[in-house]
Amino acid sequence: MLASASSLLDAPLATTEFLVVDTETNGLAGDRCEVTEIGAVLVGGGELHERWETLVPVRAPLSRGIQRFTGVTQEMVDAAPPAEATLPDLLEQMEGRVLVAHNASFDRRVLAQAFERAGLGWPDPPTLCTVALARQLHPLARQRKLAPLAESLGIEVETTHRALADAETCARVFCALFPRLCANTGSVAGALSLLKSRRRRAARGGRTDGGVSMLGTRRRKVDCSGLPSEPGVYIFRNAAGQPLYVGKSVDIRGRAKAHFRPSSPDTGWVAQAETVDWEETRSELGALLREHALIRELKPPGNQRMKHEDTWVYLRCRLDIPFPILEVAPEPAPGLAVNVGPLRGRFAALELMEQLQSLFGLRHCGRGMKRREFPSAYGQMGRCVSPCLGDLDPNAYRRRLDAALDLFSGERPALLEHLDAEMRAAAADERFERAAWLLRRRARIAVLLDRLGSSVAATHARPRLVLASHPERAVFDAIWLVGGRVADWAPLVDADEAWERTERALRGGDGRGGPGSASPDEVAALRIATTWLASHPSLELALSSETSSARVRKFAGRALAAGPV
Repeated sequence: MLASASSLLDAPLATTEFLVVDTETNGLAGDRCEVTEIGAVLVGGGELHERWETLVPVRAPLSRGIQRFTGVTQEMVDAAPPAEATLPDLLEQMEGRVLVAHNASFDRRVLAQAFERAGLGWPDPPTLCTVALARQLHPLARQRKLAPLAESLGIEVETTHRALADAETCARVFCALFPRLCANTGSVAGALSLLKSRRRRAARGGRTDGGVSMLGTRRRKVDCSGLPSEPGVYIFRNAAGQPLYVGKSVDIRGRAKAHFRPSSPDTGWVAQAETVDWEETRSELGALLREHALIRELKPPGNQRMKHEDTWVYLRCRLDIPFPILEVAPEPAPGLAVNVGPLRGRFAALELMEQLQSLFGLRHCGRGMKRREFPSAYGQMGRCVSPCLGDLDPNAYRRRLDAALDLFSGERPALLEHLDAEMRAAAADERFERAAWLLRRRARIAVLLDRLGSSVAATHARPRLVLASHPERAVFDAIWLVGGRVADWAPLVDADEAWERTERALRGGDGRGGPGSASPDEVAALRIATTWLASHPSLELALSSETSSARVRKFAGRALAAGPV
C-alpha cells in the first residue's frame, strides 16, 4: 500500500528516500510515444543505493535513427520481458518515495502511458525535477541538459542516452544539489513549492471567442472539408486569389482546420483567408520540399523566416575565402564549400572542429584574419600554422585543409584510421610523447564520432537515391541527392521513370570528385532533406557514375512491391 500523499509531503528531506528514474523512448510524439528502457536508482541520505533497469517491448518498429541515438536496438526490445511483468516491480519501488527525474514532466508522462497500457494505475508520486533544481540552486550553469549540467558540478559522465546510466548521472546531480535544497527548505512539500517555475509564461495566442484580431476581423472559417487526410501542402488565399500562407502536414485537412480553432493564434492572414488549395505528396519529406519551393515561388506574407528549431548542425568550410576556416552552423554553407553532416549536437560538433584544427594546424580565428607580429596562443602551442604572420604559402595551408576535409569524403569518416597511422609513425620515430598525445586524442574523437551519428560525411560524397515512404500506404517519394544538393525529387511511379531521373541526376557526374557550388535555395533544400533522412527510416541506394539501369530498376521495383518502411 502506497504511503499517503500528505504524510510523504510532510516528511523531512533528510530522511526521505528518492527514486531517480530515466526513460528512453521510441522518439515519437503524443500517444505514439512508447518507453523502450527504464532505469532507476534509489537515493537516500545524499547517497546512491540500489539500481534497477529493464527493457520494454514496443508495438511499432523502432526507427534506425532512434536506435543509433539511444543504443537500444529492435532486437533488444523484441527480447524484453512484457511490461506487465516488469512495471509492477517499478510500482513497488515507488512506494513511499519521491520521484526524481531530469525534465521530470516528460518521464512522468511516458511512464504513466506505459502503466496505463500495462493495465496498472499510475501512483502519481510527488516529483522533483533536476532541471528546476538547477534553475533555482545552480543558476550559473550555462546549460541545463543532463551531461553539461553534471560536468558543471564536477561529475564525470561516461555514458549517455541509456536509461540506467542517465539515471545514475541524474542521481549524482541530485546528490550534488541536495545540500543546497536542504538549506532552503526542510520538507518535501517545501521543496515542491520552491521548485515551482518562476518563469513568466507566454500569453496564449489570439482570442478564444473568434472575435476581432489586431489586424482585422476574423471572417468565417474557410471550408476545409474537401481537403484530403494525406501528406502534402496547402495554400490559403484571400478573396483576390493572392497567396497568404503555405503550410505542410502529413494530414492536410487536420492541419488546415487547426488554423481556425478558437485557441489558435489570431494572425492577420487568418482574418483574410477565403479559399484553400492543396497538393498531395507521398511522404512528409515530399511535403517539406514542396512547401519550401512554394514559399520561395509565392512569397506569402504569412510565412516568416524562422530559426531552425531542431538541434542539427553542419561542420562546414567555405573554400572561396583566403585561408579557409572550419565552422559549425545550423545550415550548410552556400557557394563553393564542403559541408559535413547533418550532425546531432552543436557542442559535440564544435569539439570535433577544434580537434581537427589542432591536429592539422588550421586557423582557430574567424573569417577575417588580422596580420599579427607574433603568433597567437594556438600558434605558440604548435596547434596553428599561423598564416596571420603573412609568411605562409597559401598552397601549404590548403594542403593541410584538404587533408582534413578528405577524411570525410567517404561513406564513413577516416579520421580514426588517420590517427592510427600518425601514432604508428610517431612510435617508429621514437616520438613517444606525441604518440601518447595522439592516443588520447583518438579516444576522445572516437566518442565524438559515435555521439554525432552516422552522418559524419561530406554531403557531396554520398550520392544516393532515397525513397521516403507514405505513413501508411505502399507509395513513395523518390529523392536524388547528388553533388551536395537535391538534384531531383518526384513521386515514385515505376522503375523506368526512376532510371530516367537517375540518369539525368548523374549526367554531370556523381559529385564524388569534389564539392560544387550551391545556391542558398539549394542549400536550404539540402538541409531539409538531410536532416529529415537522418531521423527517419528510409530506403537508400548508393549512386555512382557507374550505377546501372538494372540496379536502379531492381531497387525501385522491390520498393514498390514491398510497401512502406
